[in-house]
Amino acid sequence: MRVLYLHPVADAGAQCLAFVDIELNEHVRLYGLRLLRKPDGAHYLFAPQAGHRRTATFSKPMAERLTSLAVEAYEKAVA
Repeated sequence: MRVLYLHPVADAGAQCLAFVDIELNEHVRLYGLRLLRKPDGAHYLFAPQAGHRRTATFSKPMAERLTSLAVEAYEKAVA
């Protein structure tokens, strides 16, 4: 798993910190994931939506791993 691309959002005070593209493996890539920071400081990574439905969901361990990768890439990008 690796981050292919991360685009920080210009307004650092916003809930959405960045848009992220992640390669899960050589067969699957996810584009346009949103990295959010909640008021309590916790980070979450969400798949894009098609209408009112998310295009993907993740198990808790997968969500934690993807979020960790995205936060690491975000911190490097804004440092």
